[in-house]
Amino acid sequence: MDSNALFVPLQLKIDIFEALETLLGRKFEPILLSSIKQELETIAEKGPPKMRKWASYALKLAEKCAFLEVEDKTAKSPDDAIVEVAKKGNCLVFTNDRELRKRLRNISVPVIYVRQKSRLEIDGRA
Repeated sequence: MDSNALFVPLQLKIDIFEALETLLGRKFEPILLSSIKQELETIAEKGPPKMRKWASYALKLAEKCAFLEVEDKTAKSPDDAIVEVAKKGNCLVFTNDRELRKRLRNISVPVIYVRQKSRLEIDGRA
């Protein structure tokens, strides 16, 4: 999951964990990379008031995720870290970031995203 995926419940009132389970048709283990957690912590501390609130909520949601430590030198940005881990780990990625979705699809990584502001969809599912 990237940071904006954890903002979906506040933005669109979608229970992402329930929606993911329904979409995937099975239990799953959501993973949060250390770089995404750091990004959320920075926003929660230094972002504009609305984003601080959203980031704090996202950090609470993140407690439901498995935490994966990634080395800072592995990636230049949180998005780079997601691309590297997804490529190596053969995992799905949940993001609404258009540029990140494009990068992931270019390397054949399936992407989960919000469609029509109401439901989750997978692009590239095998």
